[in-house]
Amino acid sequence: MDAIHSHKSIRKYKDTPISGPILQHILQAGSRASTTGNMQVYSIVVTTETSLKEQLWESHFKQPMVKQAPVILTFCADFNRFNRWCEQRDAKPGYNNFLSFITAAIDALLAAQNVAIAAETQGLGICYLGTTTYMAQRIIDILKLPKGVVPVTTIVLGHPDETPELTDRLPLEAIVHYETYQDYTPETIDQLYSEKETSEFYKKIIADSGTQNLAEVFSQKRYTQADNEHFSRTLLQVLAAQGFMQQ
Repeated sequence: MDAIHSHKSIRKYKDTPISGPILQHILQAGSRASTTGNMQVYSIVVTTETSLKEQLWESHFKQPMVKQAPVILTFCADFNRFNRWCEQRDAKPGYNNFLSFITAAIDALLAAQNVAIAAETQGLGICYLGTTTYMAQRIIDILKLPKGVVPVTTIVLGHPDETPELTDRLPLEAIVHYETYQDYTPETIDQLYSEKETSEFYKKIIADSGTQNLAEVFSQKRYTQADNEHFSRTLLQVLAAQGFMQQ
């Protein structure tokens, strides 16, 4: 099975360092990702220093893998470099708006996925950290990100110290629509989620969480409306402060 189809999120790592040539190979793969207009409006911050990893660990809700993994990669939407280039060539940049942030965020995420696939092809493990946008301002401060730069995702990278099973995925018909979008009926929703909802793994999660069903685990425990609204407000404040909300 190839790296894409055998992807697993690794949350336990050995302390074995990643060699310079392998890390450079992985980063080079990131640089070859698709990018809007060939602008490459993203940056990757590579963190290996213990003191900085400690600070990032606190920002990422103290997830142990942040300190265990030898390399932390923070992927940033970055118009700072492009803006500076334009200004030095007397070309007035117009990228202080929300659309430009989305453009740069897409670039950063495409690069991140290339890095993830390249790393797994080398036998390394990775895990995405969704906490990056939750704690964007704190990460900006730690990594000294200037105006025009916003962290959008993080990958921990290292040699796996666990061999988890493949995580489940919805059937292909749940996510693929041919020609036009085909909305879901109650019957198709039941069908598409039936395997997930009846698995012993998720039944235990439901029981442990004290909820009635798996949907409640997500909506009432993991990703609540209150949390979503709070982190939405803080991220919008970060985007404004970093120069991406000009109307």
